[in-house]
Amino acid sequence: MTGKTSGKISGKEGAPARAWQRMLSGRRLDLLEPSPLDVEIADIAHGLARVARWNGQTVGAHAFSVAQHSIAVEQIFTTLYPEAPQAHRLYALLHDAPEYVIGDMISPFKSVMGGSYREVEARLETAINLRFGLPGIVPVPLKKKVKKADMVCAFFEATQLAGFSRAESVKLFGDPGELDGTPLGLDCISAGQAETRFLARFSELSVVV
Repeated sequence: MTGKTSGKISGKEGAPARAWQRMLSGRRLDLLEPSPLDVEIADIAHGLARVARWNGQTVGAHAFSVAQHSIAVEQIFTTLYPEAPQAHRLYALLHDAPEYVIGDMISPFKSVMGGSYREVEARLETAINLRFGLPGIVPVPLKKKVKKADMVCAFFEATQLAGFSRAESVKLFGDPGELDGTPLGLDCISAGQAETRFLARFSELSVVV
């Protein structure tokens, strides 16, 4: 059989495979057709605080989590663009939120996976954005600004936590420019602490002003 697939996946003996994950909140999030109604910030914070950046290959007693990375990216974004509206800063905090479901795959592996991974990630991002009052499809200029902050953060993580030389980090992630030497507090804390900090920052940014 040829042609475009239906998006359905088959499990044992041809039965539909389970394509949803049960969250601690009790929600069941469908990975193929995620609904904003099944997205809870508590689940996101809990998951991201337990997903390790750099496949866990960082210094310290604890992994450097995606929750910590997200907080740092929002901090960098706000420093680079101090006039950015609150909604843009909230998006910066949530830019990696889909990873609470699909994990943090390192960039080389994402390249190997190709389109299927990107499709699932995009659907999850849309559902998450809609759940928290952000555009389902984020404008390209905002995505580029957050990506810049993300790359600056990756530079600092690489040099301070993951054992990369400065020259290697500049080659891979770019020069942080005026932010070079900026203290970001990239201390590897426990999952519980990271979850609490992420939720606190979300609460600050989600308040309508």
